[in-house]
Amino acid sequence: MTDPLARAASTSEPGVLELLRLFRDNEAASDQYAATRLQQAKTVEPALHAFEVLPADVSRRPGPLSGIPVAIKDIIATSDMPTTNGSPVYSGHVPAADAWVVERLRQLGATIFGKTVSTEFAWRHPGPTVNPWNPDHTPGGSSSGSAASVAAGLVPLALGTQTLGSIIRPAAFNGIVGFKPSFGAIPRIGVHPLSPSLDHVGFFARRLDDVAFALSLLAGSSDRDLHGRPLPGFAVDIEKGLQPLDKPRLAVVRFAKWSSVEPEQQKVFEAAIAKLRGAGAILEELELSELDESNWAAINCILASEAALIFADLVARYPDRSSDHLKSLVENGKSQSATDYLAAKALQEKWRGVLSAQLSGYDAILTLQHDGHAT
Repeated sequence: MTDPLARAASTSEPGVLELLRLFRDNEAASDQYAATRLQQAKTVEPALHAFEVLPADVSRRPGPLSGIPVAIKDIIATSDMPTTNGSPVYSGHVPAADAWVVERLRQLGATIFGKTVSTEFAWRHPGPTVNPWNPDHTPGGSSSGSAASVAAGLVPLALGTQTLGSIIRPAAFNGIVGFKPSFGAIPRIGVHPLSPSLDHVGFFARRLDDVAFALSLLAGSSDRDLHGRPLPGFAVDIEKGLQPLDKPRLAVVRFAKWSSVEPEQQKVFEAAIAKLRGAGAILEELELSELDESNWAAINCILASEAALIFADLVARYPDRSSDHLKSLVENGKSQSATDYLAAKALQEKWRGVLSAQLSGYDAILTLQHDGHAT
């Protein structure tokens, strides 16, 4: 029997900007693209398990993203299909309204291409999604299905969320681009919270140009989500995409856990440094020792405290439908003192300023994704 995932993962599938250029000159292609992707999804989905639900209607809509199928993580509300939040508590639940970002995608003409598997409430309890490059490997979480659907060539763009590492990690595990924008860049209205002080909406794509283009269209603000600072408007040219920097200055950051990284991963990291340096980039080692020592405890205090407030009642009402991971998170949060939480919040605010100063002058950071189980 032929393995439906044997050729699913691919780096050759076109990205969003490539498709928009194609659609401009080929209306038939724009009409057919999403339908073709849907048929492919139905073929590989029994083995991939990236979707909670596939779309019933993929008709093209007018707008700057016309013909582009976008998969939606299943903690992001959709008014025309279930949003389960990765939990049996919400099985079959269809929200009354779209999330802010989904409504914006519809206004832009995108095709909402189903709901992708998330870990339970974007926390540790995994769903059934496999890695399309190797089904014996994890796709990472919590945005498992979104990352796998892009890597498998089913969609060129997918929405994810990140509280700790839920975009960056699965993007790395699936060999695609993951982008977590600045805190508050995209309103989170209609996105089930895990920790409001840390939650972000972001994207997966196969090209760096595509996530920049998506951000240019989806960044915004709302009086109903006043977290963060709105981004200044910018545009990405569909023809040119992002223009490469001349001799970019990159910070190489090796956190304390570098010594525990597997040798194969260390070799890949060093090879990336050598390749970038050979291409003309300027790379400098940067230590962030104070951040390394204090940040992890603070961030987990904030997350657990806020999650306990959000989920304590749900766990109490539905103990048989809540995972041990979620119950443990709630208990951890209840054990945090108010002074510990306030101290962690103060450290978070301090580091927003300190880190910006330490990274001043660098165009990007080169580091390893966190491979823990937090999200």
